[in-house]
Formats: sequence, structure tokens, C-alpha cells
Amino acid sequence: MLRLMGRTVTAVLSSFTFQMLYLLAGYYYTATEKYDIKWTMPHCVLTLKLIGLSLDYYDGRKDASQLSSEQKKSALRSVPSLLEVCGFCYFYGGFLVGPQFTLRSYQRLVAGELTDCPGKPPNSLIPALKRFGLGFVCLVLYAVFSPYYPDSYYLTDEYEAQPFWYRCAFILLWAKFGLYKYVSCWVIAEGSCILSGLGYNGVVDGKHQWDACANMKVWLFETTPLFGGTIASFNINTNAWAARHVFKRLRFLGNKTLSHVTTLFFLAIWHGLHSGYVLCFSMEFLIIIVERQAQALVRDSPALTKLANSWLYPLIYVVQQLIHWLFMGYSLVPFCLFAYDRWLKVYSSIYFCGHVFFLTAFLIMPYLRKALVHKKEHSQKKEE
Repeated sequence: MLRLMGRTVTAVLSSFTFQMLYLLAGYYYTATEKYDIKWTMPHCVLTLKLIGLSLDYYDGRKDASQLSSEQKKSALRSVPSLLEVCGFCYFYGGFLVGPQFTLRSYQRLVAGELTDCPGKPPNSLIPALKRFGLGFVCLVLYAVFSPYYPDSYYLTDEYEAQPFWYRCAFILLWAKFGLYKYVSCWVIAEGSCILSGLGYNGVVDGKHQWDACANMKVWLFETTPLFGGTIASFNINTNAWAARHVFKRLRFLGNKTLSHVTTLFFLAIWHGLHSGYVLCFSMEFLIIIVERQAQALVRDSPALTKLANSWLYPLIYVVQQLIHWLFMGYSLVPFCLFAYDRWLKVYSSIYFCGHVFFLTAFLIMPYLRKALVHKKEHSQKKEE
């Protein structure tokens, strides 16, 4: 495609259409109502790589002044060889579960440029072992605790018979320990990328950085009380890929919200054809909007700012974390149960509490702002 169609919109659209249709056809013919580990799992990673490759090649036609800083790093000035494309696609550090990286980064790795010792192999063993060790700890946590919180329990009569608080607590703990499955895979894969040198990210404050392929910020993931913080710390490279190649390229729509919705819909379809994926990402959209409004309210209201910085903050933090992980789990229920009849049964048993909570918050936020933020104070905050 790159050789025959050149740096054209036709090449980009043809690549995007073929890759997505091939992946979706795979989902259609192979998917079940369980968590499938089949050829479609590594192929969804490959799909993003090849779509990104066509876009990076297209960007290579533009003058450097027309490119963003990200595009300058990834733009391809010539057609890669078939061997380069195969090496890029099937590089052992990222072909199975990611992380996403550009062909330009892979070319720099092969050329020996990604090293802390110019002209020599990188001294990457210790940084790689650190990530492996962290990934192994996460894997142990998942192996030890997740059997106590299986997905299948949601569909039992026993779960429905439990009191409401217990059902919510189960969702919270199920999400917390269940996500270690992804964390462990990504952190261990990152370790192999670091070992090869692909994770090398230059020098900052005199220290060599090895986070070019980081797919998880584990400390942020564990400590943030914000949904936005979790998104920023989780599956970082896929989120960055979606931002660079989908969200920012939809600038012609002239509407950030529409670009955001389109990007989330793309990610939902990319994950699979189950309704649960669409519901999960739509819930993410609602939660992020409400959270941003709440943050702006706290920032603009002197009373709430004072409260947030008072001695009560540790208590507020604990409450935030409980809300955060409860509704993280609530959003993940359809993502992990997939089918309409399965996630609907769980949501009905907890009275759609997540939707009720965030839709109510969305509706009352303007009234809270009117009551707690005076126009004069808001204008002063803006000036500051």
C-alpha cells in the first residue's frame, strides 16, 4: 500500500479500512462470551501499529514546520523495507500485548542509537529487572487474590442475595485485584523493551531514562484518587496512540467533545464487537466530564478550596478512593462481562447506581456552581 499509493489520503484510508475490517471480521467469527485469548489479541495490537505506520508515512510528506513535536519524531521520510516492517510488527517486546511504539523508534533501535553508551549495547539489565520484579509482584497479587473475586460470581443467585453494600464492595475489590492482570503483563513487557534498548528515553537531570515504552505508571495508578489519574497511568501508549492518531487528527471537526466521543467509540470498537465495550467507554466519558466539572468547582470556590486543603484532607482522600474504585469497577463490569444480558443483570442488581450518581452530579453541578462560586471570585480566579 505504501509503495503503490504513496503519501496520500487514499493510502491512509485504505490501510485504516483494511486493518479494521480484518480485525472486526476476526472478532465476529472467533469471539465468545468469555475472555478470549486467540489470534485476535495480538492482532489488535498489530492493527494499531499498521494504521499508525501509514499515518507516519503520510506525515513524512509535510514540511517540518507543519508537524507537531510528536509528528517530527515519528514521521517517515522514505518507504521502509519489508524486513523493517516485519521486524517492527513482530518485535518480541511488543507484539503480544503492546506497548505501541513507532517504526522510527524501531529504526533507531536497530541502528544502535537507543543506548546510554554510544557505540555499545545499552546498560539496561538493572532497569529491566526492576520492571520485571514489579510486574512479577503484580502477577502474584493477581494470582493470589483474583480467585476470590471471579467474574462468574456476578451471575450467581448468591451475589443477588447479598446486601447492597456487599455487592458494591465486591465490585470495588474485584476491580482492584482484577486489573493487576493487565498491569503485570504490561510492566513485564516493558521490561523486555528496556532490555533491548527500545525503552531508552534520553537523559533528564543527568539521569538516563528508560521509560520510552512505559505502559503503566504504577505509583500513580495505586495512589491517585481521580479517574483522570487512572486513565493517565493505565495503558499509556495505547491512549497516546489514540490521542495522536485519532483525537488530534479530528481537529477539523472543530469540536473537542465530538472528537473525544469519536475517539472513545473507535477504542470501543477496536476492543471488540460486544456491547459491553461501548457501555464502558461511554461511562468513562460521563465520569471524566463530571470529574472535570467537580475539580473546576473546587478550584473556583474559596470554601471548597479551603476544605480540600484542611486537616480533613486524609478523610476526603479515603472517601475519594472508595468512590473512585467503586465506580472504576462499575465501569469495568460491562467491559469484562461483554454481553448485554450479563452486564444488565449486574447493573440491575445494584440499581444502576453509577449512572444515577454521575447523571445526578452532572445535572446539579451548574446549580452547585451558582451557589458556591460568585461571579466576582470566578473572574479573579481566571485572571490569576
